[in-house]
Amino acid sequence: MDDETAASENGEKAPASLAVILLVSVLVVATCGLIYELLAGTLASYLLGDSVTQFSTVIGAYLFAMGVGSWLSRHVRRDEIGTFVRVEVMIAALGGWSAAGLFMLFPLVGDFRVVLYALVLAIGVLVGLEIPLLIRILRHRFAFRELVSNVLTYDYVGALVASILFPLVMVPKLGMIRTGFVFGLANVAVAIALLVALRRKRRIGADLAAALAVMASLVAGLTTADTMQRWSEVAFYGEPVIHARSTPYQRVVITRRGSDLRLYLNGNLQFSTRDEYRYHEALVWPVLGRVAHPSQVLILGGGDGLAAREVLRDPRVRHVTLVDLDPEMTHLFRDTPQLAALNHRSLSSPRVTVHNADAFRWVRDARGSYDAVLVDFPDPTEFSLGKLYTESFYREVARLLAPQGVMTVQSTSPLVAPRSYWTVASTLEAAGLTARGYHAYVPSFGEWGFTLAAHHPLSDSVALPRGLKFLTPASERAMFDFPPDMARRPTPVNRLDNQALVRSFAEEWGKYEG
Repeated sequence: MDDETAASENGEKAPASLAVILLVSVLVVATCGLIYELLAGTLASYLLGDSVTQFSTVIGAYLFAMGVGSWLSRHVRRDEIGTFVRVEVMIAALGGWSAAGLFMLFPLVGDFRVVLYALVLAIGVLVGLEIPLLIRILRHRFAFRELVSNVLTYDYVGALVASILFPLVMVPKLGMIRTGFVFGLANVAVAIALLVALRRKRRIGADLAAALAVMASLVAGLTTADTMQRWSEVAFYGEPVIHARSTPYQRVVITRRGSDLRLYLNGNLQFSTRDEYRYHEALVWPVLGRVAHPSQVLILGGGDGLAAREVLRDPRVRHVTLVDLDPEMTHLFRDTPQLAALNHRSLSSPRVTVHNADAFRWVRDARGSYDAVLVDFPDPTEFSLGKLYTESFYREVARLLAPQGVMTVQSTSPLVAPRSYWTVASTLEAAGLTARGYHAYVPSFGEWGFTLAAHHPLSDSVALPRGLKFLTPASERAMFDFPPDMARRPTPVNRLDNQALVRSFAEEWGKYEG
């Protein structure tokens, strides 16, 4: 039995310096533990969609595993500090490499969820061992009430630090892969600090060698994080990645194969340059072609400027207001020459005003009247997007729509997800608007759907400009015809308190992709 363990069991006080290191360790391990949990939940949301489900299941599995780890700590009967040090080294290795490993394994494994939850459970068990061991190590340094108070205070402060650092600093500044490595290094630093403090009381050679080996691997991972990120994204998208950046709101990836540029947000395709004109002509011209004087146009979403490009082709449009949440997106498509060329520099046009704001709040606070409204949000893959397809949101948009104005909503595929598609129409009608669905074939997406809405009955008559690459008066009329497999069916209204659209979207697309 080593001196430290003997001292602990005989009721002697640990050295004051060691007690300080251990209390600081509580703060570090609490911060790191929550960071690994947030990394797993965020990665699952990025890669699998439906953030509420992913975060709920990851957090539940992680907390369960922590409980298992706490229970297992009772079986540690000797060498508590040595066990704690080894636990820290293992957490540093697993947690530090977790983000990089999950990213690289996602395109390679058949059932990614097995890998994800195995890793979550393993890290959770190890994290669950930490606090019970620390309490037992410190029990002879503090009175019981001080011990519990100190440990829980540092633990909760660490959780606050992690919850602030992760979304505001770590992910936008470092990205998820680097974040994992940085906090892995924090875990292994705790282990090394304890080993150095105990160097005169125990043999530390093997443990120190393991800690230094893990530290070296984490430093190597940190220096090659960009390479690993690019490799994993090339494997995931199957195309060369020319731009990739995590913003506070989403992961933005642009790929290029030959002359084809593609934009992905959180892994979901937003456009391909080889056929985006089909999508954007179908989004814009059935609206502008039904409005006599579309002087003021509102675009909600559309941060790539491609919808604005189509709108600006109409000389009747005097001003376009574009509302997109992510300034990184609008700056990217305004300031990058190759991307600005795609949208014909629409985001730099004096006729366009860009507001980087949450559309739900912006619409609620906005005043004025718009002759045409284009709602071009990503699909409702999670509840934060689903709120932009709700009755309450459409009521606010309807308030901004001029009496003779027309709006359209990007509404997902009526072939793959017909219940989700027609839920948009039901929700617009519940908001007091007349709704009419239409669809277009876009090769990159397949059969894709939109929904027109207005305060008045929608006319069949449409005026289209010359020079469109896709739409003609005849093809535009045909878009309103739905075959039986896409025909309207009874659907619920999507409200903030039920988010029916997000659930049906996940179910229908899950069956299609599965």
